[in-house]
Amino acid sequence: MAKKRPQTKAKRPQLTDGEIPVVGAREPCPCGSGRRYKACHGRAAAHAVTELVQRPFEGLPGECDWVALRELVPAATVELTLRDGLPEGVPSVTLATVLPMAWPALRRDDGSVLLGLQNDTASGDISRDLADTLLRALEAEPGTPVQGRRAPAEGPRLQDLLDAEAPFEPVVHTGFEFWVPDAENATPDVTASLERANAAAIPTVRLQGVDAAYWCETPEKNHLRWVMPHPEEQLLDALARLHAAGRSSLGEGTRLVGSFRAHGLTVPVWDLPNGVGAQDVEKPAAEFAERLAAALATDAPLTADERRARGGLTNRQVTLS
Repeated sequence: MAKKRPQTKAKRPQLTDGEIPVVGAREPCPCGSGRRYKACHGRAAAHAVTELVQRPFEGLPGECDWVALRELVPAATVELTLRDGLPEGVPSVTLATVLPMAWPALRRDDGSVLLGLQNDTASGDISRDLADTLLRALEAEPGTPVQGRRAPAEGPRLQDLLDAEAPFEPVVHTGFEFWVPDAENATPDVTASLERANAAAIPTVRLQGVDAAYWCETPEKNHLRWVMPHPEEQLLDALARLHAAGRSSLGEGTRLVGSFRAHGLTVPVWDLPNGVGAQDVEKPAAEFAERLAAALATDAPLTADERRARGGLTNRQVTLS
């Protein structure tokens, strides 16, 4: 019998886990183990890709507004402040709900960066995907868009890049003209994308008297959608107490119709008559916020009527993310 050749052991990996780049699943792992990536360091990367982060914006200033801009608001921008300051040649970084051609990010001709929020992401952690896109946009050549990709499993998150002390102040726009400084000289593709986006945008206004509440106008009726930071069970109990007591509306002809979950937060929704605008619900919303605060502070067991009200609210609850 022929002698078996002695097997040579693969060299020990020379890279730390944080230095292993992402490659194709069937390619040799860059760590030098001799195994395919999917059977080596790709396991951790695959787990990070599929594991859903329930509250991706937790810890960021304005978490509720991040959720609203991701799910509710057609056209809005926010100036972002980086923890380590702006790199040379980058005059500003702006978060935008949507960018032309659905680009994940854009480095403008003047070096400024636009980061799109309402794009599909490759992993279960929106914050990590956005941070990866932002870092690549900061290094992109001026005048070029940044394409999406799968972020490295151990890459930074937005919470690592943004200044936690800086304010988060959304500016809601009636259209998407903020895409281009000079719309008349935009390329035909961008112009067409701008026209389509403006035609589809639902008129939306952010209330000034309360946090993260957004009025919108639709052909059938108007709505108020209010992203709230309170724990879901506690918030539903409080809403049920108010609903059972007939104190959950925002005025005549309005009614609390339910709520939905989005990125770990609860978003109550009110139907409003067509003639009720954003200014009309500013005062009622502020008054409701006071009633809600009192209801949230109550820890008595729900009454039978309150339990029925809670059941009605939860039966109409849906999950967006």
